[in-house]
Formats: sequence, structure tokens, C-alpha cells
Amino acid sequence: MALALYAPGLGYYSGGAPKFGHFPQGQGGSGSDFVTAPELSPLFGATLADAVAEALARTGTDEVWEFGAGSGALAAQLLAALDAGGVRLRRYTIVELSGSLRAHQRERLAPWADRVHWADALPEAIEGVVVGNEVLDAMPVKLLARRGGAWLERGVTLDAAGALAWAERATALRPPVEPEGAHDYLTEIHPQAEAFIATLAERLRASPRGGAAFFIDYGFPEAEYYHPERSAGTLMCHRAHRADADPLADPGEKDITAHVNFSGIALAAQDAGLQVLGYTSQARFLLNCGLAERMAAADLPTRAMAHRLVAEHEMGELFKVLGLATGAGWPARGFAAGDRTHRL
Repeated sequence: MALALYAPGLGYYSGGAPKFGHFPQGQGGSGSDFVTAPELSPLFGATLADAVAEALARTGTDEVWEFGAGSGALAAQLLAALDAGGVRLRRYTIVELSGSLRAHQRERLAPWADRVHWADALPEAIEGVVVGNEVLDAMPVKLLARRGGAWLERGVTLDAAGALAWAERATALRPPVEPEGAHDYLTEIHPQAEAFIATLAERLRASPRGGAAFFIDYGFPEAEYYHPERSAGTLMCHRAHRADADPLADPGEKDITAHVNFSGIALAAQDAGLQVLGYTSQARFLLNCGLAERMAAADLPTRAMAHRLVAEHEMGELFKVLGLATGAGWPARGFAAGDRTHRL
């Protein structure tokens, strides 16, 4: 998965083809594969900026870090909204593995060139507010398959014809909870995402003022993630606004993702010394942060697109928001109503 997504010159995110947009080729678009919330509506970043501004004030910091900034749309929305709200950032740092995406980001963020920087790796200590929109789902996972009651790790090999094929071998790895029943079961575990969160926590706690983090992604708490009926796992591929479940076909030419186990991410953060500010649906988080008021002041087309951010059958329920912070935390506005931390 790491090679298919990030291998220089060959991986999906290292290529120059359009990734983000409303339409595939031939439908009025530039050939994009999927749409993310910032591309869907500028009100997404403008509303998230309220939570970021609150976190900056609470932590006494003046820097934002964004992981996996995509097209740069979210960064542009956050910077514009923070400027309009009188919040002057000292620096906006982007951690981006894709050289081609960096180039797009530089072009889009040119108006803030004095404050936007790119980092190849995390320094020993960071402070400020971290934002990650659809970044955890693209971190490589391990596949585990239960066959006849025994757990196997699923990997990739070559068949007799030299084509990529699945292979399984015995393993001591296990999902964090055993799915009920004796039926065959395929699922994922997320050691890389959890290690990333632990490293991020270590670097935030190493700075004098610390900071906070907001991760927005599609996923579930572990009780839902490892539900007995979710026996085919969540690994999916995306290309031309269509989904398929075969990552071995056309590697490097399509996105590969897995849903996030938010319980595992929250536990990794807590084990590394962070506090959970809250966990809720994207719809509830955005409404808590003032999206309804922004929609009321917008024109009809803008309202229609922003509605997809909160509609249950669109992004509103599938996407979740997890807030983390150093220190004791605070009653964050984004989780004021509808907090689901108890379900993690």
C-alpha cells in the first residue's frame, strides 16, 4: 500500500494527474478521482477555522500544521478565515509527501507565501494546532484474515504468471477485539496510523506550549469497526469517482484507503499523553462551530453544496472528527453538543 501510494515516480500521490475535484474526465471536470470536503464547499474550512482559532487561543500558540494538504484548498480556506477573524498566524506548515501536490499547493497558496512553509519531517518539538483532513485513511494498514478460526496476515506475492496476487501466512497479530462468531472474516489493523499519532503526541509534548490536533476522516469506533457483519473489511480503491475493492489491479493509478478505527487512534493518543477533547460526527462538529449561520448568509448554490457536508447520506455521518490536546484540555466548541467520546 505504501509503495502503491507513495513510491517516487510510480505511486499514486507522486503522479501529476488530478486527484481532487467534483467530476471525472468527460463530465465537466479535469479527470479527478474523488472530492474532499474543502473542494466541496469553502464553508468547510471557514467553519473549521473557528475550532482552530479557539485552539490557538487556548494553547497560546500561533502556528498551524497540516498533514496531507491535498490541493491546498483547506489551507487557503483556513488562512483566509483566520485572517478575516483577526487571527494572525506566524506560520502555516504543511507536511506533504507528494512533490507534485506540493507544487499545486505552492501555486494555490501564493497569497500567503510569507507564512506557508513545507516540512519534510517533524522536528523534535512542534507547537500549535495540527489539522489532518482525510490523512489517516491513506496510511498503510495490515490485512488480517480469519480462516477456520485461525488468524492469518494477508500480503502480496507474484503468481506463476508474474501477476500480483494475495497470499496468507500464520501470524500472531490480532485485531483489538475478536469479532463475534466463527465465520471467516477480513479486516485491518492500523499500526502505522497509531505510531504516527504517538510520534505527533511526543513532539507536541516536547514543546513548552504544546498544542492541539483535529483529525477528520471516515471511520468508526472499534465496536463498529470490528462488527461481526463487517466481514469483508473496509479497504477500498477510488478512481474517476468510482470505488472498487481490488488494490492489486492498476497499482499506482488509483487511491487506496481504509476506514479509521478511531478508538485505536484515541487510545494511541492517550497512551502518549494527550487528552481527548471530543469525538463526534462531521455534521455535529461543523454545526457546533457555526456552519448553519454561514449557510444562512450564503447564496443558494453555496448552501446546496455545504449541505452535503452535514447530510447523513453524504459526509455528515460517515465522517468523524477527533480532537486532541496537550495538558488538561478545555470544553471545545466543536464537541459542545453530540459528543460521542463515550462510544470510543
